[in-house]
Amino acid sequence: MFDGYDSCSEDTSSSSSSEESEEEVAPLPSSLPIIKNNGQVYTYPDGKSGMATCEMCGMVGVRDAFYSKTKRFCSVSCSRSYSSNSKKASILARLQVTGKPPTKKAKVLQKQPLVAKLAAYAQYQATLQNQAKTKAAVSMEGFSWGNYINSNSFLAAPVTCFKHAPMGTCWGDISEHVRVEVPNTDCSLPTKVFWIAGIIKLAGYNALLRYEGFENDSGLDFWCNICGSDIHPVGWCAASGKPLVPPRTIQHKYTNWKAFLVKRLTGAKTLPPDFSQKVSESMQYPFKPCMRVEVVDKRHLCRTRVAVVESVIGGRLRLVYEESEDRTDDFWCHMHSPLIHHIGWSRSIGHRFKRSDITKKQDGHFDTPPHLFAKVKEVDQSGEWFKERMKLEAIDPLNLSTICVATIRKVLADGYLMIGIDGSEAADGSDWFCYHATSPSIFPVGFCEINMIELTPPRGYTKLPFKWFDYLRESGSIAAPVKLFNKDVPNHGFRVGMKLEAVDLMEPRLICVATVTRIIHRLLRIHFDGWEEEYDQWVDCESPDLYPVGWCQLTGYQLQPPASQSSRESQSASSKQKKKAKSQQYKGHKKKRKMPVGKKPVSLSSLPMTGGVRRSFSGDEELTPPYRALPAQTAPEAFPPPSTSREFRPSLKTGNESPGTAGTAQGPCWAGWRAQGALCCDRCRLILFLLLLFLNSFSLGLGSHFTETGHQGSS
Repeated sequence: MFDGYDSCSEDTSSSSSSEESEEEVAPLPSSLPIIKNNGQVYTYPDGKSGMATCEMCGMVGVRDAFYSKTKRFCSVSCSRSYSSNSKKASILARLQVTGKPPTKKAKVLQKQPLVAKLAAYAQYQATLQNQAKTKAAVSMEGFSWGNYINSNSFLAAPVTCFKHAPMGTCWGDISEHVRVEVPNTDCSLPTKVFWIAGIIKLAGYNALLRYEGFENDSGLDFWCNICGSDIHPVGWCAASGKPLVPPRTIQHKYTNWKAFLVKRLTGAKTLPPDFSQKVSESMQYPFKPCMRVEVVDKRHLCRTRVAVVESVIGGRLRLVYEESEDRTDDFWCHMHSPLIHHIGWSRSIGHRFKRSDITKKQDGHFDTPPHLFAKVKEVDQSGEWFKERMKLEAIDPLNLSTICVATIRKVLADGYLMIGIDGSEAADGSDWFCYHATSPSIFPVGFCEINMIELTPPRGYTKLPFKWFDYLRESGSIAAPVKLFNKDVPNHGFRVGMKLEAVDLMEPRLICVATVTRIIHRLLRIHFDGWEEEYDQWVDCESPDLYPVGWCQLTGYQLQPPASQSSRESQSASSKQKKKAKSQQYKGHKKKRKMPVGKKPVSLSSLPMTGGVRRSFSGDEELTPPYRALPAQTAPEAFPPPSTSREFRPSLKTGNESPGTAGTAQGPCWAGWRAQGALCCDRCRLILFLLLLFLNSFSLGLGSHFTETGHQGSS
């Protein structure tokens, strides 16, 4: 196990890849500490003394580390190979290593070429280090999870909370105080060396490490991704022949480093030997480009369309709708998302499907095997089951911060239901959405009241506060039986305040820094750091759209940092300037379109509809009056539609609103006037004043007319 501590040989490639140059090169560093068998630290100030080259394989290293008294070979195997195969075997071995015919300089040990090679390699490594520092300086200007967590003492959700993420099911007992072997960055050696570090703090995939020997000194602590290629279990250096070198800052702290490491590592935990292999296997995904799937139409939630997998990043799929000629009409989702299905799924359950104009498959495209998709729980629909017009509570897929009053509009096969949000449905049902009966996004009547969650009433419903008993009686409907809903609550491990990386489901291509702010059974309230609470989203604890801290770095996906105050203000000002020219998507009482940092809003072409609100996963919705009234419910009196859906407020006006603002964006508040018997804005007062002025003028004219008529009659 400790062979790696005793060896300080350089990598074979470092001594054989560079050519022997006759040009002058920079001298080697004056002090190069290396651990030896007896624990002492040796130096070779001139770069010559103490060096040796294996006559069998050409390996360069410190002379005292070589085998036998003559120090001619780096290991026992080289010594035996040389003695059995004679000098010819040595020459052939060098030919295989260097790929060049042996020269006079290669046959015997020449000091000057060796120094030239080492110096050239040192100069090359210094150049690489400078480039790495430059890159690191650039990346530090962006977002850093380590700095963010350290500066605020945040707690990240553990990897075991995310079963769909890499290593989510085989993370094991990786925790604080686990020892690993990592590159030693505090070293002046020209070659890459390693040292042992312990985990001080764990945040998702990221770990705060401290080199052994620093005790309570945090001066050189650093964050890294534990699943990275440079993180190894203790003993890896010994098996791979890599040198272990103490950091330069503490190199004189101990005289016997081997004894120190033996004492520190006795009884300590490390990563499993096959950890890197497990990481690699967990990042293999069955979905491949050119696979065809059925996915929800982001412009019409009630139907699906055929899409083709364009790319796969960390299990997330970029799907391009098959009819998109320029391949820009895309949709992002995880391969385990309930929004994608195999070809033929819509027909099998009776779901709406948009037929493609493409009559045959394009070359190279093929249908995705059905077994690759997420399986849903089988249900028995033969007994008591959901029926049309039953009421329930559901997360609005177009406003994930709200749980709304909803109605079952259609019962499909295999336990699937078509659901509509009361009060905001389009006349043609184009914004109905499909949930499975076991979906964690639908709830029985009274769920919000029991768990003290604000329930969003139907648009235009004026009897506030909302009461289910009154609403069911007025609409002549019944509530869906409680026993038909999914009541399973797994031991998910999330806690309030935990940090994670979450998909902004209103802009599915974006993954943002987020926080768990509330937990209701298996339901999580996800807050996007730096944004207002109105952008929060209700998400299931097993949602494939949640990821551990460090997932984006591991997979190479772009992470959206928290929005700064200046960014939010600029986005708000920009949206106010455009609100007259562009209608906003309706997202409940106070929801407005979220503008991600550094991203432009996605606008979709208008789609013709007859009445209602067009709702889609991306882009803006368009209001087309009149609004559709709830079925079997007393229709409220018609009132003028708002200029934009964002400006519409179904709740009544109160006297707390500032004058001149309540009615300027929404039109006359007729509903509030009728309900409260009071004028609530300047516009209402102006209209009433003009009306009274007109009536007064009319009455004066009419009175003078009757007076003149009376005088004529008397005369």
